[in-house]
Amino acid sequence: MDRYAILGQPVAHSLSPRIHALFAEQTSATIEYLAIETAPDALAGTLSRLHAEAYAGLNLTLPHKIAAVLLCESLSERAQVAGSVNTLVRTHSGWHGDNTDGVGLIRDLRQNLGLNLTGQRILLLGAGGAARGVLLPLLAEDPAELVIAGRTPWKPEALAAEFKSHHAVRPCTFLALKGDCFDLVINATSAGHSGAVPALPPNVFKPNALAYDLSYGKAAAPFLSRAEVLDAARMFDGLGMLVEQAAAAFALWRGVKPETARVLAALRG
Repeated sequence: MDRYAILGQPVAHSLSPRIHALFAEQTSATIEYLAIETAPDALAGTLSRLHAEAYAGLNLTLPHKIAAVLLCESLSERAQVAGSVNTLVRTHSGWHGDNTDGVGLIRDLRQNLGLNLTGQRILLLGAGGAARGVLLPLLAEDPAELVIAGRTPWKPEALAAEFKSHHAVRPCTFLALKGDCFDLVINATSAGHSGAVPALPPNVFKPNALAYDLSYGKAAAPFLSRAEVLDAARMFDGLGMLVEQAAAAFALWRGVKPETARVLAALRG
């Protein structure tokens, strides 16, 4: 039986074990998939132990996506560009790091929600590991403008400079957003896990604009509630992204991409 796991802190709430169990059932695979609570200072040791125990693949969630980059034996091109990993594939002597967050987000926005990103004005809130993982795929959709906002200008400015060879990105603070309006606002901060929400000015949403939180469930609720108050036309959490990025990881591990619509419907139901 091939074994897999997701590492994070906290991680008990994760739906990944259920999602991968549904994928395994769908593809007639027999696997074990665990959620393993892992503190930041225990990450290196845990990765070594799980490799020695012949785990076939791992997923990473908060707060490990950036730190794990330095612990991988090799990286995919998209993980190198993002500077962030969420999927590990076992090799003979170590871990190969990849990042399926971006492809998961784009598949959810385009295929599940029917959103055309080309020519749209997009606001990305936050400049941490979650934002890094989705930035290049968003830019590849050729938006009219992509703005990265944070509480302070330093991280957004550094991220914009790092990605400028791929596409122009405008960095700013939440306060500097006053007067701007967007077709799509994506919350890539972890503020919702503590019940907080980024400080957004009025009129940040265009008519018919969509609000999207990369988190799901209770962690997404504060931002989506605020978006409703600010007259966003449509609001979604990141459950669809979670399922789509998991399907991409499953395909990396097992060479077959599972069908996601039924899994997402089961989770929503």
